[in-house]
Amino acid sequence: MARQVKIIVEKHSDGYVAYPLGLRGVVVGEGDTYEEALADVKSAIRFHIETFGAEVLPGDSLPLDAFIVEATIPA
Repeated sequence: MARQVKIIVEKHSDGYVAYPLGLRGVVVGEGDTYEEALADVKSAIRFHIETFGAEVLPGDSLPLDAFIVEATIPA
C-alpha cells in the first residue's frame, strides 16, 4: 500500500539533503542534485520501514505544515 510522506529537501553549497517529516527515527538522504537526494531518501525510508516495521510511519495525523525557525543555542 502506498503512503504519502512529506519530505524536506535542503540545498547546501556541497549538495542536497532530504529527510521525511513524521517518521519515527532518523532517516536522511543526500545527493549532488535534488533528484539524487530525493531518490536516496525514498530508498532510506523503504529500508527504515522494512527494518523497523510499519509502526515507524505516522498515524492518521500527518504533519500539516512545517516551519523554519532560528534558535540561539548556548555554547
